[in-house]
Amino acid sequence: MIEAEWWDYEDADEFAEAVAGDVAFIIESALDARGQALVAFPGGTTPGAIFAVLAAKKLKWKNVTIIPTDDRLVSPTDALSNVGQIAKTFIPLGARVLPIGTENKDHRMAGKAADARLQDLHWPPDLVWLGMGADGHTASIFPGPDLDEALNAPKARRAVGVLPDPLPAGAAVARVTLTRAAILSARTVLIAITGADKRRVLEKAIKDGPLSSVPVGRVLADAEQAIDIHWCA
Repeated sequence: MIEAEWWDYEDADEFAEAVAGDVAFIIESALDARGQALVAFPGGTTPGAIFAVLAAKKLKWKNVTIIPTDDRLVSPTDALSNVGQIAKTFIPLGARVLPIGTENKDHRMAGKAADARLQDLHWPPDLVWLGMGADGHTASIFPGPDLDEALNAPKARRAVGVLPDPLPAGAAVARVTLTRAAILSARTVLIAITGADKRRVLEKAIKDGPLSSVPVGRVLADAEQAIDIHWCA
């Protein structure tokens, strides 16, 4: 059974402050314990305000490595690029921001390249911070022909390429994503979502676990750690 603890907020500013505070605490704890931190951040619209609050925290950013949980196979300067969004905020602070995807028409080759990059990092991540779409995808683990590989790749495989089916409106491109095994290897897994519809999807996914019809339920079904879920209406 998935062990999840919900933290609810009515105010968007309170939500951003709380998530940023949680992420900062995890980073500080890793720096105190190991002198370095490896964290995976999501893309999309929800993290933007949280990034701004987190960036104001007085952390030893030069000892922090940030990777995206997933990325679209576009140039880092493209508006769709997750790593581009992360880099704009955290590279000026001195953090090391590493891309896992590059512009590539072959998503399977892109996935292999992403996995090779991640093999060079100190592992496991101290934090994997996930978002979730209204359809129940998380990171870029979408329904489609690559779902099984993303869910059931060997533990040593950290990233795969995916071509969602159907392609999401507004971002109709292939992606690379952390695998379920890579996500669940993290010392801490945190989810931050907004909206009543997403809450209903996530609650049902957690209840259904391995039988869930949406990717996030199947990703979390094997979690050994408790999952902190931050939610704002």
